[in-house]
Amino acid sequence: MFQVGDYAVCPGHGVGQVCDVEDRDLGESVVSFYIIRLISNGMTVMVPTKSEDGARKLVEIGEVTEVYGLLQDHDIKIDKSTWNRRHREYLNKIKTGSIIEIAEVLRALFLLKTVKSLSFGEKKMLEQCREMLAEEIALSAGDNKVEVASKINSCFN
Repeated sequence: MFQVGDYAVCPGHGVGQVCDVEDRDLGESVVSFYIIRLISNGMTVMVPTKSEDGARKLVEIGEVTEVYGLLQDHDIKIDKSTWNRRHREYLNKIKTGSIIEIAEVLRALFLLKTVKSLSFGEKKMLEQCREMLAEEIALSAGDNKVEVASKINSCFN
């Protein structure tokens, strides 16, 4: 599916570039892995090549339009449950790797921020979501990451 040099999205981590494909002996079988270096922090992730939900291709331009539409739709019910319940729910959405779910978390946190102050973990999650979206959209659309982040922020002004 991926070749060395391709960009891939690792759920929960963000966008990375495939550096290598390696075979590893795991006792009874040999498994092939993509070696992906994440752009955001340089961390290396090993993803099985046969994994259904291990890594995905960058988002298509049509989905980018859907993401911006979702971010601009502020007519939603704001979740005011306890911070740890929200945090758990949002973390599960981020781990799916779906750009739409990540955008939903970002929107929910931005809107919650207008009603009450966010916990430290929620602030960190908001920044992580914004970073993940900006990184992927910029690479997918061939845009500047700073401009994309600014466009994401403008959805909430």
